[in-house]
Amino acid sequence: MNLVRCVIVDDEPLARQIIQGYLKKLPEFEIVTSCASAVEAFRKISQTPVDLMFLDINMPELSGIEFLKNIKSPPKIIMTTAYREYALEGFELDVVDYLLKPIRFERFLKSVEKFKNSGHHSDNSHYSNDHCSASDFINLKADRKIHKIKLNDILYIESEGDYIKLTTASKVLLSKQTISSMEKELPGDRFVRIHRSTIVAIAKVESFDNSMIEIGKRQFPIGRNYCDSVIKFLKS
Repeated sequence: MNLVRCVIVDDEPLARQIIQGYLKKLPEFEIVTSCASAVEAFRKISQTPVDLMFLDINMPELSGIEFLKNIKSPPKIIMTTAYREYALEGFELDVVDYLLKPIRFERFLKSVEKFKNSGHHSDNSHYSNDHCSASDFINLKADRKIHKIKLNDILYIESEGDYIKLTTASKVLLSKQTISSMEKELPGDRFVRIHRSTIVAIAKVESFDNSMIEIGKRQFPIGRNYCDSVIKFLKS
C-alpha cells in the first residue's frame, strides 16, 4: 500500500489536532508534519515531498491563499477555514475541496475520497450519474429512514423551523436538522447558501440577478449579507 504523505497547516492547535486525529483513523495516510504557519510549511515542503496538504486560509503573516499563489508545483490541497466566503478564490486555485470548520468526520471522509479520485479521474467524473463515488452522495434521515441522496439530484434546500426541506426533481424530504449543519455536509464548489434559509445547487441555477435566483418554476431571494459572494460565485 502506497502511503499518502500529508502536511497540516493551521495556526490553531485544536484545528491541527482534529485533522491529525481524523487522519490517524485512515491507515493509508501518513502525517509528515504539522505546521502552525504558512511560512513554516514552506520550509518543510521544500525539504520533504508531500502528496496532500490541509491548508487553513485565515492565518497571520501569510494567508493560505497567498501561500498557495506563491509556491511552485504545490501538492494537492484541501482548504480548511471558518469563513465560507473564501471558497470561490480557493477553487479558482484548483484545490481538491473546501472544508468548513468545525469539520465533521463524515464530511472529512468525503473530502479524502474526492482527493483519492482526483488522481485517477477527470474533473467531470464527479458529475457522472453512472459512476459515483462515496463523495457524490449524502445520507439524509427522513420518514424514519436513511435516504441516500445523489448530490447531482439536489435542486435546493430550505429551512423550515427546526427542519430542512430538501428538494430534488422527483421528491421532497423533510429532515429534522438545521440548514447550517446541512451546509457543512455539502461540497462548497457545488452548493452555495444564498439566504439564511436557502441553499441551492449551483449547476441547477437557470438564471439570476442581483436579488433573485431562479431554479425551475421557483424564484429565491438572495439575502443582503450573501449577495456579493453569491453573485461572484455564480458568475465564475
